[in-house]
Formats: sequence, structure tokens, C-alpha cells
Amino acid sequence: MEQIREFADKYLTNIQFISPMDVVEIIIISIMVYYVMVFIKNTRAWSLLKGVFFIMVFLVIAQLLHMNTIVWIAKSAFQLAAIALIVILQPELRKALEQLGKRDFIYTILPFDLGSKGEEGLFSDKTVREITKACVEMGKVKTGALIVVKQKDALTEYERTGIEVDGIVTNQLLINIFEHNTPLHDGAVIIRGDRVSYATCYLPLSDNMQLSKELGTRHRAGVGISEATDSMTVIVSEETGKISVAYKGELFRGLNAQELEGKLRSIQNKVTEEKERKRRKGRAGNEK
Repeated sequence: MEQIREFADKYLTNIQFISPMDVVEIIIISIMVYYVMVFIKNTRAWSLLKGVFFIMVFLVIAQLLHMNTIVWIAKSAFQLAAIALIVILQPELRKALEQLGKRDFIYTILPFDLGSKGEEGLFSDKTVREITKACVEMGKVKTGALIVVKQKDALTEYERTGIEVDGIVTNQLLINIFEHNTPLHDGAVIIRGDRVSYATCYLPLSDNMQLSKELGTRHRAGVGISEATDSMTVIVSEETGKISVAYKGELFRGLNAQELEGKLRSIQNKVTEEKERKRRKGRAGNEK
């Protein structure tokens, strides 16, 4: 009995019970680790992370086997290695910060819609039909196309690489732009609202290692711009004539006219009766 009492006095009195705030911290850290792992899984940082893990295992073994010289070299080079990792992962870090600072994150918290564009949304139904018709017609004759449909994120840095057009979106205009051997056919078209704002724009290529090797530069550029911004990109393959859509880093291939229209309408942000009802409810709650 005396031994049990001594054990309790020595060990059990030092136990600190978990507070509710500790549980909150554990949940937050778990969510952060999960999203970091999901983010880097499809980038070159994933291969780099596996290499770092291999080196850490090797250093642990070296420590256990008392390889003092190797351990000393590793400790000396640790600070330089940390700086080198930041330099190597600079594109991934920039992309992560850009996604963290997107306005959609703030809009999801607010109970009402600050960015309402009216009944037509970001672009009209006519624009949806014109883009769809142009892509279907270009697919029939295997004319390659790359069309970026802007949402909320600015595309200024990509528009600077192109030529200003500022024309109303029509299927004839899009087909003429991407026609072979024309001055504007090389590069991407950027659509802002109901107007073709720029053509021959250069887009960033995706470094997603899970993309099919058979995909060319046009598809990788479409996925790349969808990873960097909230825009939706429509791609028409020059080899197969198939229509694809890149959105939020994902590529949807082999779409027909109805499916393409559905994808475009999903980002139209058109005010429906249900959205209008929720918006009014949110305003009423704030006034209350």
C-alpha cells in the first residue's frame, strides 16, 4: 500500500489534464497538417519531402551508431539546408499564400453576398452559348483553343503578355482568333464578363505530376492558370478535338456541349431565387 502511495505521489501528481483549449489546438494543428500534405502531394515538393525524410532516417541511424563526424557535418549544414529549402520551394510557398489570400475565403464567412452581379451573373447566358458553340465547332475540325474565363481573381499579369482585343464574345470571333496561321491563334484568350479582353496570352504551366503524360502544353497551361487563380479554362485539343475544362487544379476531359455549358454556368454566379432568398435572410439577420 505504501508503494502505491509513493508511486501516486511521484507520478500521478505531475499529470496535467487536457483543457478544452488543448483540444482546439490539436484540431487546428491536425487540419493544418492535413491541408499542407494535400497541397504538396501533387507538386514537386512531395518528392523533395520524401528525400528529406530519407536523410532524417539516415541521420537517426548515424546517431544511434555513434557516427560522430556525419552527425557533426549534418548539424553544421542544417541552417544552410533550411535556407536552401525555402529557395527551392519558393513557387510552392507563393502559390500557397495566394490561395490563402483569395477573397472567396472571406466571402464564405460572411452571411451575405458582397459580390452580387445581378441576374446575369459574371457573364450572360448568351456568352455561355457562344463559348460552347465555338468550342464544339473547333472540336469538329480539330482546331486547338485555350479560353480562360475570369472570375474574381485579377488576371492582369497574364493579360500583359497578350494583345488587347476588347470585343463582344461571339462564336465567330473565337473561331477566327484560333484559326490556324492567324496572328492571334497562338496562346490563350481571356474572357472578362461578356467581352474577349485579350488574346495570345501566356499562361503558367502546371507542375502536377499526376497529369497524364499524353497531355500537351495547352492542357498543362489550362491546369496551371486554374491552380494560380479561380478562373475556369476551356481547352480544345488540336490532336483529338476533345473539349476539356480545367478548374481549381482539376482537369475534366471529354466533355460534350451540355456538360461544357453546365461547367460554365456553375461559375456564372447568377442570382437565382434561392440565392436571393438567402441574401435577404442574411441582411435581415444583420439588421436585427
